[in-house]
Amino acid sequence: MSDTRAGFVAVIGAPNAGKSSLVNALVGEKVSIVTRKVQTTRFPVRGIAMEGEAQIILVDTPGVFEPRRRLDRAMVKSAWTGADDADGIVHVIDAEAQDRVANGQGDGADKLSVKDDDRVIDGLKAASKTAILALNKIDTLERDRLLPLTERLNESGVYSETYMISATRGYGIPDLKARLAEMMPQGPHLYPADQAADIPQQLLAAEITREKVYDRLHQELPYASAVETESWRRLHDGSVRIEQRIYVDRTSQKPIVLGKGGQTIKAIGATAREEMEAVFGHKVHLFLQVQVQSGWDENRARYRAMGLEFDS
Repeated sequence: MSDTRAGFVAVIGAPNAGKSSLVNALVGEKVSIVTRKVQTTRFPVRGIAMEGEAQIILVDTPGVFEPRRRLDRAMVKSAWTGADDADGIVHVIDAEAQDRVANGQGDGADKLSVKDDDRVIDGLKAASKTAILALNKIDTLERDRLLPLTERLNESGVYSETYMISATRGYGIPDLKARLAEMMPQGPHLYPADQAADIPQQLLAAEITREKVYDRLHQELPYASAVETESWRRLHDGSVRIEQRIYVDRTSQKPIVLGKGGQTIKAIGATAREEMEAVFGHKVHLFLQVQVQSGWDENRARYRAMGLEFDS
């Protein structure tokens, strides 16, 4: 009888709790966008982690928050769909935000994060589901502040067990990974052992550029932006020519992305190209254009491309 195991784990939580960082840490390489802005994961990204004979398919879901737009509703629905279909659920919570709010020091972002944590807990209760609690960013807190926080969260009754982690520093990751491997049902592997993610290269390339846009313009540019890979052509020397379009919502946003003399978009392209070459393992020729498209987030085809449902 084969000892191989394979299954799905949904990684859910408030925006910016560290879900993408955790998925990347468990996989051992970058498969999901990580930025300083919240709500940057817009669709489920599957990262594939191996632990012994177990294959853990980690579904990095969009954050659970109070939706206001159609795109928000689609993202939240996708997060819960990922949880419904999974063999296990990990709820990632920002320990820093929880601690600051508990001690009356939290700002508006911290309070929103805690409110979204409560929304996840209520959703798990409503669905009669339990999850593993991954208390993230513990490296910044003293142990005597972590214990009461853990006790309070566990009073909700939705957690089967708790792991204290730092996704960026790697604390607690091996233990959590080993536990997830144990949870996977017996069966054949669903992906080749050396595959790190189930995401088309064209889409991953667009995500890499979108991350660089956010990194460069996290203060000037709001969320009303998207990146699409329009052309992907292998050249005779083995390199790839990639053409992408960055969409912004208003005319005033286009010069922000371009920068004076085109310097900003050149810098974005340079950092995106460098990461693509590292990820794809070959030389990349990247060409970026910026286009104003008001209401880009109301485009049905774009939702389909991201694997989201377009509600009418």
